[in-house]
Amino acid sequence: MATRVLALCLLLTGCVLGVAFWPSKQVQGATAAVPATWDRVSAASYLDQREIWWQQWPRAQKDHGTVCISCHTNVPYAMARPGLQRELAETAEPAPEKAMLDSVEKRVSQWPEMETFYTDAKSGPGKTVESRATEAVLNAIILAGQDAQLAQLRPITRTAFDNAWALQENSGDLAGAWKWQNFHLGPWEGEESGYQGAALLLLEALKASGGYAKEPAVRTHLDRLRDYLRRQYAAQPLVNRLYVLWASPKEPGLLTRTQKKDLLSALEAQQQTDGGWRTAALDQRERKDHSPAPTASDGYATGLAVLALEDAGLGHHDPTLSRGLAWLAANQQKDGTWSAASINKLRDPKTDAAPFMTDAATAYAVLALQNARRR
Repeated sequence: MATRVLALCLLLTGCVLGVAFWPSKQVQGATAAVPATWDRVSAASYLDQREIWWQQWPRAQKDHGTVCISCHTNVPYAMARPGLQRELAETAEPAPEKAMLDSVEKRVSQWPEMETFYTDAKSGPGKTVESRATEAVLNAIILAGQDAQLAQLRPITRTAFDNAWALQENSGDLAGAWKWQNFHLGPWEGEESGYQGAALLLLEALKASGGYAKEPAVRTHLDRLRDYLRRQYAAQPLVNRLYVLWASPKEPGLLTRTQKKDLLSALEAQQQTDGGWRTAALDQRERKDHSPAPTASDGYATGLAVLALEDAGLGHHDPTLSRGLAWLAANQQKDGTWSAASINKLRDPKTDAAPFMTDAATAYAVLALQNARRR
């Protein structure tokens, strides 16, 4: 009897120890895949400083005391900064963010009176229309993203959406999309860049509170937008297809199973040995000065790739995703940034345009790490 009791005690002890150690191992594995040791304070400081610089830059000054919206500085900043505010437990909206939003809201509320950022007279044929449509889409993306933090859709944001829908193309190859600002500069101001803007606008419209996407008039515009994204998908560079992968959980019909599988394979094939990705591989184009394309992994490509993989449903145990997250954790610079270089030409680091890619890279890296933590 004593022998049986001893055996039972040993068995129970082994079970208890097994239960005690098993979750510890699982938690350690999960924690290693979701980096927690990145510097949020310095990242926020850099993004705020760059936003302040942009708002004071003479070339960014526009009519009615407003500021130009930039795809490389303003839009990523608007996407990433609210999450940093929450994680840093900041009690008030940062002053640079408030100034940016005040400018956007002023332009939306006085839309018919506002001049376009670029005009045919100064920048060449078609630029007035392109500028108007691009700004309308970006205004809606920025304000809808802010409203998502508030869990409401404000009247000013509805106006921004209305402005964008009014300029949506109804026919031709761009049916369902918008004429986009094209200065032959990747990844945001090229011939195919409007595809990214269209995907982001769809994502924000689907996330909007109060059943906005189900309203009959809105559904009509969204149907055209979905059709455009599906119709033009095959012709897009890899960087653009990642935006569709990012949006696909909100709109599963955007990608077929085969398309998703092929996209994940293509992304895995482009992952570098250090675990990151480089923008020049995701958006391949001939550089204006014929200089060699950057070969190092960068924060913009890696941040975007990780975001897309996270929202594609890959768990943090997935080697492609976990290596991307590890690259982000290991490559934040001392000043809080994740670096990236222009894919269009070799830029002098002393010029005003030199940090633009780093602005976007830092914001996208922050978004990816925030998303990993939430998941």
